[in-house]
Amino acid sequence: MNLVSSWTGRTACALQAAMRMSNDEFAAHLGIGLRTVAGWHEKPNRRPQSEMQRTLDTALAREHEAIKARFAELVKDSAAPAEPVVDEAAANDAEKRLSDDPDIGAALEWLDVHAAWSPGTARREVASRLAQLDVNDLEARASRRARVDQRTLADVLSRYYGPTSGDHGRYAAKYDDAHAETSVLTCADWLDLACPLFAAHDRLKVTSSAPDVFAELDTDAAGRAAQRLAETLAMGTRLVDKPLYRLLDTSPTPDAINGRVGTSRFVEYAVTMDLLEGELVDATATDATSAHESLPLRDQYLPDVASVIDVGNRLCAGGPLALFAIARPASPFRGEADYVLLVQERSGNVLNAARRLAVIPKGFHQPMTDLRVDAQIGATLRREVEEELFGRDEIDNTTNDQRSADPMHPSRVSEPMRWLMEDPSRLRLECTGFGLNLLSGNFEFASLIVIEDEEFWERYGGRVEANWETAGLHQYSSRDGELISELIADVAWSNEGLFALLQGLRRLAQIGGERVSLPSIEWKVQK
Repeated sequence: MNLVSSWTGRTACALQAAMRMSNDEFAAHLGIGLRTVAGWHEKPNRRPQSEMQRTLDTALAREHEAIKARFAELVKDSAAPAEPVVDEAAANDAEKRLSDDPDIGAALEWLDVHAAWSPGTARREVASRLAQLDVNDLEARASRRARVDQRTLADVLSRYYGPTSGDHGRYAAKYDDAHAETSVLTCADWLDLACPLFAAHDRLKVTSSAPDVFAELDTDAAGRAAQRLAETLAMGTRLVDKPLYRLLDTSPTPDAINGRVGTSRFVEYAVTMDLLEGELVDATATDATSAHESLPLRDQYLPDVASVIDVGNRLCAGGPLALFAIARPASPFRGEADYVLLVQERSGNVLNAARRLAVIPKGFHQPMTDLRVDAQIGATLRREVEEELFGRDEIDNTTNDQRSADPMHPSRVSEPMRWLMEDPSRLRLECTGFGLNLLSGNFEFASLIVIEDEEFWERYGGRVEANWETAGLHQYSSRDGELISELIADVAWSNEGLFALLQGLRRLAQIGGERVSLPSIEWKVQK
């Protein structure tokens, strides 16, 4: 007689009532603590852990038919839960993080200050929202979001921002007989840079004069921030309060990447600008034709193209992402010499571009230990290669505290990276384009990383392995133009990923010689 598929506090209490036992008696009968039984009464929507589920199954199975019948009536007659069922183990983990996680604590403190709340208000607000969340609903929403494709988002954003004037427009490209459009705002002067990302050319400077653009959050923005923190806890998503570079101005050219950056904190970005993508995707999933008409957070943070371009007066985080190409020798199994091109499918555990296709590496521009030197775009790319492709887990600041004075010192880097650093000519590192993503407001330095020496693949090809940020890693041959055209057309791309792919392929076609047979790609700044 299977009366319940999964026990909750409510159904456990129904069994207790059917057995006509007090809390003390029921706890003794099950061989558990009195506090556990009391907890079921206090939180009837909690789902006990699997061991307790089995204990309750056994207790019910052993009862005589009269008690089973009484239990069935109590379960049938009980009202539907007013709140969603919550997995007890997950809920306990979330509540523990809310109390003990210093990064969550930093976010709560930031929210109290910027919402002008008294200390502790943010914690109570997040705790209240956490208690009402249903993880199943959040997972269903994630599935709906995953079905909203890159082309649709680019189209919705084109309707929201309307035609652009001046030099700026959305990046688009023609390849073969097909056409691609993105949400990346750019201009002709920001494209086809081929700028080397080494110290002589990589010249972003750090300043301490960046203004606080979130001096006071209004009620709606503060509520959205609290909701993001509650959902982060419910889903077990990583949130680490590390410094980020924020762009204040830039003038990228083929000779140099000039400009200024300030610093911000990741929690500030996570509960403000990073909410814009989710708001738009949810609206698009509901009704793509009218999604652009009701986006209150976007109306506040990024209402027009002028606000997108005015990076000095808003929080503009972001970073570099690169098409990674590694020379391979001819092979009797694979064919002629080529480059292997790497593409990732982003994990659902990342905050940025989750479940989308992207080039790899892709990372936020942020300092490790040297605030000034790490401001170089190339510094972030080299770190991300180490972390995302060469397995240096200890430099992943979402999982580890950074205690090394120089984590990229030759004595500490991975063997593949050490081999590349021994002879700088082995590694080509270039910025191929710059843009501002209308979807998120982020700055995007599209880049190309090329390893020209075939010896690298022979030595270390088997050591290239993506980290936790990637759900899957795929390789393509630079000689397979037909398959690469199909890759470009895949609607699963993130907008910034497609931008970097197209610009990287354009540059690789110029320098790759006989190793490449790529589709012809011509960009356009779409007004």
